[in-house]
Amino acid sequence: MKICIFGAASAHIDDNYIKAVERLGKSLALRGHSLVFGAGGTGLMGAAARGFKAGGGHIHGVIPNFFREECVEVIYDGCDKITYTKTMAERKSVMEDLADAFIITPGGIGTFEEFFEVLTLKQLGRHGKAMAVFNIDGYYDDLEKFMQTVADKKFITFKCSQMYQCFTDECKMIDYIENYGGQTTPWQKLKIGD
Repeated sequence: MKICIFGAASAHIDDNYIKAVERLGKSLALRGHSLVFGAGGTGLMGAAARGFKAGGGHIHGVIPNFFREECVEVIYDGCDKITYTKTMAERKSVMEDLADAFIITPGGIGTFEEFFEVLTLKQLGRHGKAMAVFNIDGYYDDLEKFMQTVADKKFITFKCSQMYQCFTDECKMIDYIENYGGQTTPWQKLKIGD
């Protein structure tokens, strides 16, 4: 499977996150999966790529051309394939199309945007791919509480939270992705709350 991993580009985050994502990448590669990611060489993007490289996995980076031209961030130099796009929107679209499943690791604004975009697309029936949130050291605990609040206040249906799963255990998360049977609730029911 082609696994799209979203995560922080920051080089200033705690090493705990870096090591966890490197282990995840290596585990996925050893199980025969390949990586699709934002091509960053630092933070959790770089950690995922290094992990896949250590496990012998194929790495496909996707990044806007202006990142290279304007030195926005360090590009991972070990990609087996790299696709340059014109815009951030095109970058996300390419990654979404290539991926068979999504893993969201800790990150900032860009990672949140990516998570909510693929979640929205799934709700609208544009894909039925597995989505897993890797909740390292409780990073996404508050997001999960917020999502429950949003459901409690009826801004989303409870069923929307079933479109993804949150994990603290890497092995359970990989098993979930590998054994995912697809979305069984029709998207219209997720929207209207039946």
